[in-house]
Amino acid sequence: MNAWLLLAIAITAEVIGTTALKASEGFTRLLPAVVVVLGYAVAFYCLSLVLKHIPVGVAYAVWSGLGIVLITLAAYVAYGQKIDAAGLVGMGLIVAGVVVLNVFSKASAH
Repeated sequence: MNAWLLLAIAITAEVIGTTALKASEGFTRLLPAVVVVLGYAVAFYCLSLVLKHIPVGVAYAVWSGLGIVLITLAAYVAYGQKIDAAGLVGMGLIVAGVVVLNVFSKASAH
């Protein structure tokens, strides 16, 4: 399977797990707690496969950058959490950094 697709799956699973982490209320609610464990298990398994093909620094930059943005969006949708203009600008810079890393950097494996 394509390493970038696996990375997307890993990021998605991590976002699902992290979103469920809040819903688990400190692991006191069973179903959200199970979603957390499964989400992180899938995320780290896929990430381990990704690292066979994409340098760890690049993979982690994409993982963390896109994860921050997606978790913020998930928190907005699921929990009504707000973000201000400065937060939006900061996340825009994170996304720009991921794009620069992948489009212009020779460190990225294409």
